Amino acid sequence: MSVIDEAVQRADQTAAVSAGPGALSDLGRMFARQLPGASARLVADQRTWQVAGPAAQAVLSQAGVVLTEPFILPGSPELYARYENVELVRQALAEDDAIAVAIGAGTLNDLVKRASDELGRRYAVVATAASMDGYTAFGASISRDGYKQTLDCQAPLLAVADYDIMAQAPSAMSASGYGDLLGKVVAGADWILADALGVEPIEPGVWSLVQASLRSALSDPAGVKAGRGQAIAELSEGLVMSGLAMQAYHGSRPASGSEHLFSHLWEMEGLGVDLEPRRLSHGFKVALGSIAMAALYELVLELDWSAFDPAQAAAGWASWPQRAALIESRFASADLTAAALAQSQAKYVDAAAVEARLVDLIAQWPSLRQRLADQLLPAAELQASLRTVGAPAGPGDIGLTWEALRDTYSRAQLIRSRYTVLDLLAEAGLLEGLADRLFQPDDFWGRQRG
Repeated sequence: MSVIDEAVQRADQTAAVSAGPGALSDLGRMFARQLPGASARLVADQRTWQVAGPAAQAVLSQAGVVLTEPFILPGSPELYARYENVELVRQALAEDDAIAVAIGAGTLNDLVKRASDELGRRYAVVATAASMDGYTAFGASISRDGYKQTLDCQAPLLAVADYDIMAQAPSAMSASGYGDLLGKVVAGADWILADALGVEPIEPGVWSLVQASLRSALSDPAGVKAGRGQAIAELSEGLVMSGLAMQAYHGSRPASGSEHLFSHLWEMEGLGVDLEPRRLSHGFKVALGSIAMAALYELVLELDWSAFDPAQAAAGWASWPQRAALIESRFASADLTAAALAQSQAKYVDAAAVEARLVDLIAQWPSLRQRLADQLLPAAELQASLRTVGAPAGPGDIGLTWEALRDTYSRAQLIRSRYTVLDLLAEAGLLEGLADRLFQPDDFWGRQRG
């Protein structure tokens, strides 16, 4: 049994995944077995249809699956995951009772995922690029009312990841997937911290789905850029496993930490939506967030926590009304402010709890520091790998100013209830000082800023 098959057994929404060279040939058999008697409707855009549409039609027909008319969206301009396109797909699917088979990458998958869920149906996906970990994950990242958000919906019933097809994708898409997978390094460190402080325990079986082969999957950025088979295979497997891990955990913690908070904030505020010829991908934003947080973690690991005074930090900790006032001053959008207030209040603890948490941290620090150091990779090493693969590695690469990057360290901590090192530093009263230090002339970002 493959590691993906084992992961599928842990997942609670996806029943079957075929991943490997030539995996598309399994689509018809999988569909007929899991959905006996159901008809299928292929959904693609003009570009992804050319990549895998006719082949998917052929294998489904050979398996005796009845096919209704494909729904093919325009290939240009680039399709965007806005709610209006969910409605467009849903209207098309509502014309019959066929099960949708999405053929494409992140946007196609999210549109079909949400549209099918709104119709009370399952769906299948054929991945055309190793560009993100959402193929086998629940939820869809959709822009609604001008606000990028994750809408609830089930993961696919069936997923196909044909490595031969994915290796032919534009190198920028593979680089995006590499950036998304690289984020699991920081996400793992944040989970170790949350586990140690009793906030969110690690589930070892789920942890291993993401982390066991992570280093190997990230080891050949040049091979990913060149589309070499083994490099794309390991990257693709890592992305599929991340989605399945989120299913098994019933949450995104196994694959998302503080690095994703940077990406989420930028997505919510529309960074890169208007870039040409392609919008700024989720994975590219995660890539920069990963470097940013790895650099911050390096400063955290240098701290002498034995000399830290938890009582003094707790005395300076803001009350909830004070925190709420801070949040209201940090965001221009009313929707984002409301979301940040709700998310921050969900994780807020009082001064006594802050003091107890910091005492616990200090008691564990020697062993905890080693666990974190073993998990993390140097920010400079991450940056070099991302440059090799062709992903953004500095703020200018994604159209972000140095000032906006610095501001993100302060604001990202406010937008999600997930506990990360940003929360630890905020509670300790150290976040602003350490973030400022990174931009000093002799530190990580300052040396690059010049």
